[in-house]
Amino acid sequence: MDNPLVLEPLFRLGPVPVTAPVVATWAIMAGLALFSVLATRRLALRPGRVQTVLELFSATLDGQIRATMGRDPAPFRALIGTIFLFVLAANWSSLIPGVEPPTAALETDAAAAFVVFAATTGYGIRYRGLGGYLRTFAEPSWVMIPLNIIEQVTRTVALIVRLFGNVMSGVFVIGVVLSLAGLFVPIPLMALDLLTGGVQAYIFAILATVFIGAAVGESPSAAPRAKEEEQSP
Repeated sequence: MDNPLVLEPLFRLGPVPVTAPVVATWAIMAGLALFSVLATRRLALRPGRVQTVLELFSATLDGQIRATMGRDPAPFRALIGTIFLFVLAANWSSLIPGVEPPTAALETDAAAAFVVFAATTGYGIRYRGLGGYLRTFAEPSWVMIPLNIIEQVTRTVALIVRLFGNVMSGVFVIGVVLSLAGLFVPIPLMALDLLTGGVQAYIFAILATVFIGAAVGESPSAAPRAKEEEQSP
């Protein structure tokens, strides 16, 4: 099996090499964009099946964001939802014959984790201000500044390693079993790979929500509400 850390380019755009994971990523993004346009162009008060599924997904996503962050989910819905759908589609693309999931390539996982890192910083500055966000690195004491900075880096690396390791191991196992046992034996493993791909997409999106929630801090309305709940009999 080829080294997953070494990718041969399929072609070049000038001096820029374009690898198979990049092409697969473009195809997934184009497919998701096309689906979103087709699925939302005729919204109705009496939803059909597709709109019902989309509304259920949106409501579930909003509930998860609200429960995790304690804030209005509207500003974060598009980012978290897109992250989840992209990682899910990328993981499940392994079901297409001849396609290796882009998330089995370290570069794709690093790019997704960088988006989370950038969003965490951006939302933190937006909600706290630059000075307020920088002060979070000195919590609970200025002695913690180096450790808090290291934490920002290590948790981003952990996102990359977790997603890459789980997806790549699934691809590797199925490839080995397929080469040894034939076509039909790996079907149960492919079903398990589907489940694993869904779980990994969920975990990646939830961790992104947790990181962004920690950066923006608690909603100003959450503290009085929590105090009222504590005082209620």
